[in-house]
Amino acid sequence: MAPELTSDNEAKGSYDAGSVLPLATSVDGRTFSFQASLDDLPFQLGGYVVQIAGDETWLGQILTLEVGLIEVSSSASSPGPELLTVRRVAAAVGTGSVLGNGRPFHDVRLAPATATQVNDWQKAAWSNGPALEVGQFANLTGVPALIDPEGFDRHTFLCGQSGSGKTYSLGVILEHLLVDTELRVLVLDPNSDFVRLGTVRGGSEGPMTQAYRDVASSIEVLRSESEGGLPLRIRVSELSSSARAAMLQLDPVNDREEYAALAELLEHDEGGRPLIGGIGELLASELPGARQLGLRAANLGVLDWKIWERGAGGSIHTRLLADDWRCLVVDLGSLDTPEEQAVIAESVLDTLWRHRRDRRPVLIVIDEAHNVCPQNPELAMVALATRHAIQIAAEGRKFGLHLLVSTQRPQKVHDNVLSQCDNLVLMRMNSAADLAHLVESFSFVPPSIFDEARHFRLGEALIAGKVSPHPTLVRFGARISEEGGADVKR
Repeated sequence: MAPELTSDNEAKGSYDAGSVLPLATSVDGRTFSFQASLDDLPFQLGGYVVQIAGDETWLGQILTLEVGLIEVSSSASSPGPELLTVRRVAAAVGTGSVLGNGRPFHDVRLAPATATQVNDWQKAAWSNGPALEVGQFANLTGVPALIDPEGFDRHTFLCGQSGSGKTYSLGVILEHLLVDTELRVLVLDPNSDFVRLGTVRGGSEGPMTQAYRDVASSIEVLRSESEGGLPLRIRVSELSSSARAAMLQLDPVNDREEYAALAELLEHDEGGRPLIGGIGELLASELPGARQLGLRAANLGVLDWKIWERGAGGSIHTRLLADDWRCLVVDLGSLDTPEEQAVIAESVLDTLWRHRRDRRPVLIVIDEAHNVCPQNPELAMVALATRHAIQIAAEGRKFGLHLLVSTQRPQKVHDNVLSQCDNLVLMRMNSAADLAHLVESFSFVPPSIFDEARHFRLGEALIAGKVSPHPTLVRFGARISEEGGADVKR
């Protein structure tokens, strides 16, 4: 498009780059290209503009912004024929998205959108359903950032480097889901960051806080008995045959006799009870093959694990299948060894997958997912957990199993989990390799918006996907519950 000249410049027959008018053109009513002066540039990447054409206005979002050269023409009066000159000058150029129902337009004026204009548009956009107010727009003061709770019926990927506020912000999302929806939530918590999710912070006030107090009592924390809370236990008979073999490092071919003996020992008698009640009974049992398996378990340290139910009653398997819980926090961080954490994580994912046809919707939050479903699992038990995470990612939605996968290391999470995520919450990320990996996985977000993640401040994020009608830059609000790592200052 050719820029207009001010009347003063036309009269002088000269051209000043600062007089490039902000103009936009759209051929489809959905996207637009624009130009603007570089002097006191009022627009910013990810920011909002209004396109003014007579009495009509459209709201738009800037998705690319860079310096470019445009051709301008000017005329000069002289005693002879009028002279027309064309020159190339530097200007801000870019593209954007029309928000809402637009129509094609040409050379309409652009202006920065006000907080009121964006807020009015957002209210209209959410008029047909509820929204979760998780903070404010990062680039427009006073506009609440809203996300769609129904968008969590798609898998979500949340990532940010250490110190970006990832854990804190995930807590904000979970609080709003617990208050404003009926979705059940299960958290695999490897760092004990969410064990106080049911405790309201001192000094927190307001309607949201009161509403959260009403649901906080329904949050259960399962953890090692030495850490308090509900004990985190499991019975060996509740593990799948593959998990039992992985636990004892048994190969079904190379160790076929011990593998078969373990399967027989865990068969149930006529009363429905396993022949071996617990892993600790192997050494004392006189049943064929039991002592050899007991020695193997002892040598591997399996007999000393805290996770065994040991006849005390209650297990995580039983709790998962109950109907009376709203939020379960599985405190993997309270366990002593990576092997125990892997057993519990695998058992949780396996149980949910095996009972998927019960169709009980649940949001499965996998924090530090690069440890639970890594790209290259080293432990056999982690490989099993990864396999179940992949199954849930690929087919779980139709059974009501939804993932929220959180990590500092996007490239370390298995590709078959990441590729199934339709929502993105991206916090500060300086790694060029990680950003390039995300650009490839979330192609619906312009690469230029990804680049903004390098400059995010604490608690700021890009949210895109079904949870947001357009890529939104937000600053998360304050937590209501106590958190394990309070790195976002308020």
